[in-house]
Amino acid sequence: PMNSEIPTATDERFVEGPHHVPAARWWGAGAGFLLAVFDTLLLSRLGVTIEWNGYDAMLANGAFMSTSYALLGFLVGYAIEARDRDRRSARIIQAQTESISAARARLLQSEKLAALGELATAIAHEVRNPLGVIRSAAQSVSESLTAGDEVDEEGRRACAFILAETDRLSSVVSALLAFARPLTLKPRTVAVGELVERALLLAGRELQAKHVRVVQGSLSDLPSVQADPDLLCQVLLGLFANASEVLSDGGEVSVGAEARGGAVAISVSDSGPGVPAEIRERIFEPFFTTRSRGIGLGLPIARQIVEAHGGRIDVGESPRGGARFTVSLPIAVRAEAA
Repeated sequence: PMNSEIPTATDERFVEGPHHVPAARWWGAGAGFLLAVFDTLLLSRLGVTIEWNGYDAMLANGAFMSTSYALLGFLVGYAIEARDRDRRSARIIQAQTESISAARARLLQSEKLAALGELATAIAHEVRNPLGVIRSAAQSVSESLTAGDEVDEEGRRACAFILAETDRLSSVVSALLAFARPLTLKPRTVAVGELVERALLLAGRELQAKHVRVVQGSLSDLPSVQADPDLLCQVLLGLFANASEVLSDGGEVSVGAEARGGAVAISVSDSGPGVPAEIRERIFEPFFTTRSRGIGLGLPIARQIVEAHGGRIDVGESPRGGARFTVSLPIAVRAEAA
């Protein structure tokens, strides 16, 4: 879900602010009146008399001063209110402009993803069946080469190469279909520790093969999230796989989580080279990749899954200089109520 809220003049964030003085005109008028009364009493206390044609005009002068000072205070207060309204209006207009720009960017991104999805589906349909035929034929040829008395090693190597590349292309087609296919969520209340433990169990063999050390923080006291455990496990598994791929033997991957702002943030950090700041936003774009192999759909699919849960995924720098991916998920309603 995407937040399309656009601030208005009645938005509570802008109604009251550090520069806003409620009813400043009336405070100004009252202050002017009190100042005039104070001046009149002070003049009277000092023995100053005001006469007009032989009559005592102190009260008349006080009334005139009170009216004048009150009017002056009213105008000053009105000017303060006008300045405050202009500032609040400027903040609202700026927020509206930013919201509209963000909504426009999300719309363009959605249209781009929809077009890419249609293209991916068409390509997958056109490619999958021929790939199956090629693989079957290569396997048959390989078996025929080993059936006789003489073994054609060169032919077997060629068939093995064809089978390996066919399997790789098949996995690419599967990734395209996964990206194009609408997500079907089956959410339930699940503990964050359960998600992380499951992903680590599935990624354990790959991490051990590269001698990667896993540092896991405490996940026991965190609120639960409302999520599809299979899809989110897929996201975490992809993050662990990415970290393992960029690490040399003996690297380190750390995973932790914390509750903040009505959400649980799960972070996966590594001690690798990190992600340059200039491409941190682009790595979530479909088909963008910095690797020699791969088509750049892993992180876009992860982002698609996380956003379908009402969350977000971000990338930054870990304390050890490597990459740090953070998956933020809303806390389950029951957990919030508790």
